Amino acid sequence: MIERYVEIASTYGGNIDALILLIAALVGFWLVLCEVVFIGFIIKFREKPGVRGQYITGEEKHQKRWIAIPHYLVLVCDIVIIVFAVNIWYTVKQDLPEPDVTVRIIGQQWAWSFVHPGTDGLLDTEDDIKMVDELHVEKDKVYHFKLEARDVMHSFSVPVFRLKQDAVPGRIITGWFEATKLGSFDIQCAEICGIGHGMMAAKIFIESPEEHQKWVALNDPTEDSKHTSTVAANNAAAN
Repeated sequence: MIERYVEIASTYGGNIDALILLIAALVGFWLVLCEVVFIGFIIKFREKPGVRGQYITGEEKHQKRWIAIPHYLVLVCDIVIIVFAVNIWYTVKQDLPEPDVTVRIIGQQWAWSFVHPGTDGLLDTEDDIKMVDELHVEKDKVYHFKLEARDVMHSFSVPVFRLKQDAVPGRIITGWFEATKLGSFDIQCAEICGIGHGMMAAKIFIESPEEHQKWVALNDPTEDSKHTSTVAANNAAAN
C-alpha cells in the first residue's frame, strides 16, 4: 500500500512497510473501537427527564472488567509489535551481510560527499572516486557504507530504501543496503542541521553492472593523472 506513494528499491524496504502497516492496523483498530464505545456511552447515558445520575466508582468486579480486559489485549498487541520491530531492527541495523562494495558517506553543512571505490574495488586507495551530492551504486549488490559527519549531526535518508541513519560527529557508523531497482532517487538529510538544511538534497543512481563499470571507468582519477603525465613527458621530450 505504501509503495503506491513511495516506491521500494531495497531488499528490506518491504519489511519496514509491513511493520508500519501492522502498527497502523493495530492502533487503528483500538482507536476506532474506543471512539465507537465512547460515542455509544454518550448516547446511552445522556441526560433523560426523570432519571437520576449515578456515581460509579469502578471498584466492583464487573465494572473493572471493562478496563482490565482491554488493557491486557492492548499489552498483547504491544508485544506483537515489539517482536516484529526488534526482528526488523536486527536485520536492518545489526545483522550486516558481507559486502560486495564499501562506500564512504560524509555529511556536512550543507551537502553530502560520497567516496566510491575505483577500478580496484577498494576504498581509500588512489583511484577512489569522490563526488558531491551524487552516489552511484550497482543494482543487486550488497553495499556497506561508512557514515560520518564533519560538523553537526545529520541524518542520511533514502526514502525508497526505507533507510534512515543518523550521522554523529566523531563517529563512523556502518550500515548496509542492497538496491533492487534501476533509476535515480532522492537522498535527504532528515535531521535539522542548520539554516541550509532544506537544501541538503542529493541523488542516488542505481545502475546496471555495465552502466556502473562505464561510470567508474569514466570517472577514474588515475586516468587523468596518467594523461597529465603523458602530456608532460611528451612536452619534455619535444624540448
